[in-house]
Amino acid sequence: MSVDVEGLLDRRRLRRKVTFWRILTFVVVAAGLIGALIYVAGAPGLSKRSAHIARIPIEGMILDNRKTLRMIERMGKSTAVKGVIISINSPGGSTTGGEGLYQALRELSEKKPVVAEIRTIGTSAGYMIALAADHIVARYNTITGSIGVLFQFGNIQQLLDTVGVKMEAIKSAPLKAEPDFYSQTTPEARAMLQTLVSDSYDWFVALVAERRQLEPAKAKELADGRILTGHRAQEEKLVDAIGGEDAAIKWLVEEKGVTKDLPVVTWTVNENIDDLPFAARVSREFGKGIGTALLGPMNDAKGLIPRGLTLDGLVSVWQAPEAADNKP
Repeated sequence: MSVDVEGLLDRRRLRRKVTFWRILTFVVVAAGLIGALIYVAGAPGLSKRSAHIARIPIEGMILDNRKTLRMIERMGKSTAVKGVIISINSPGGSTTGGEGLYQALRELSEKKPVVAEIRTIGTSAGYMIALAADHIVARYNTITGSIGVLFQFGNIQQLLDTVGVKMEAIKSAPLKAEPDFYSQTTPEARAMLQTLVSDSYDWFVALVAERRQLEPAKAKELADGRILTGHRAQEEKLVDAIGGEDAAIKWLVEEKGVTKDLPVVTWTVNENIDDLPFAARVSREFGKGIGTALLGPMNDAKGLIPRGLTLDGLVSVWQAPEAADNKP
């Protein structure tokens, strides 16, 4: 029985070549995936480790957010941050949420030059946050102002009466759990709520007077809830200049000595991943990619619940007429 030695050797050489190319292909694909993960996990961190102007986006409903406060604290400790732009596009939100951001940004301004840019809208608590900056710019037609405080509550007593439902309550004192939703608000409860609102309002007005160097009477005159264009707000000394982010950067360069042409890098609470070790960042981003592919439709469903439904306490927010409740 004859053996084709040459044929066997050729087949072995062929198998070796195929194996070599398979391994090479695997290495190239793996290197590409690892490189992509390294970029995703490390690129934002690298940009934040070199000299730059930090942009803090304040958008939508303002709520108490510990992650944002911690981010601002880290920003103050970063030697790479040479200046800060508060980029505001918000109708306002909770008064305490605005107060927390205001205090954090005032502490930041002791370490970094801070400028506020009000974009389409910056009213109520949105304007309160702008007050933390040492310079405020707005577009000519920006909507701003609406300085004031609001406490809203509903009452469905008539509906309960119609369906034959009666609510009972045993209280330790008449003002406990007032106002409720099932009975008429008493004069004492209204007086209590008015004191609550007035106290917060006086604090807000004093803040406007102090930060904008206005006479208390003038600040109170402007704090009647009115909204203003950016142009009118400048005339009333509620903002300093008309313009957008370019005007904010120009002020940082000309007035605060920030180096010209520095990149502007957006800081968000989602970038806490930069604080993790490299291996953890790669693993997390890889897992995030898989999770997005599998759970994306479920995450999209979160948008069905408006954030405003979770808003508690006193609010400083401007409501556009078409969004407000219809009243007789």
